[in-house]
Amino acid sequence: MTAARQHLWTLSAFALSALLIAAPVQAVVSAGGTPTALHGETDGSAEADRQAVSREIERFRSSTVSIGQAMAIAEARHAGAMTADVSFDGASGVPVYRVKTLHNDRIWRHTINASTGELIGGEAALPLTELELDDRSNLAALGAIRHRLADAVRVAEQAASGKAISGGLVRERGRLNFAIVVISGDDLKEVILEPPGARAK
Repeated sequence: MTAARQHLWTLSAFALSALLIAAPVQAVVSAGGTPTALHGETDGSAEADRQAVSREIERFRSSTVSIGQAMAIAEARHAGAMTADVSFDGASGVPVYRVKTLHNDRIWRHTINASTGELIGGEAALPLTELELDDRSNLAALGAIRHRLADAVRVAEQAASGKAISGGLVRERGRLNFAIVVISGDDLKEVILEPPGARAK
């Protein structure tokens, strides 16, 4: 799943997912094919990819903790923290959510057990000064956007009629967009949402 996640978030090393409920936003839902965030590390064959995605989806469906709950657990670790990236990882022994939060000029990495909601292995922090300029710029813009990841997930789940499995912030044509991958029935859909005020300066 790591190779796939890297491909999905090529425009931002730290993807975020947050969008609105009350402000106007454009939601674009696409379905044809599997969003790369769910491709496992396979030999590259279509059948192997399909099986890896099916296993990931099954593990996700059997988890008791939702993506929204995982974000809330991670954000509660530091008052005022906001989620900058979240994804489900069912490839390891224990299914987990990998959540990155932004707080006090640091990116905090959390691993949340998808069955119990417990934090696994403590947390790690990376100062923003150690990130590339584009990533720092995207994270700075996150603070100026009034919508949060939890809002984006709710909008995406309604738009795609399913449950979000990952999400993040990507920059396209000078705009920051929230990209959420949603499981809808047996399909994976990527929902792109543009929060108001996210245009690059």
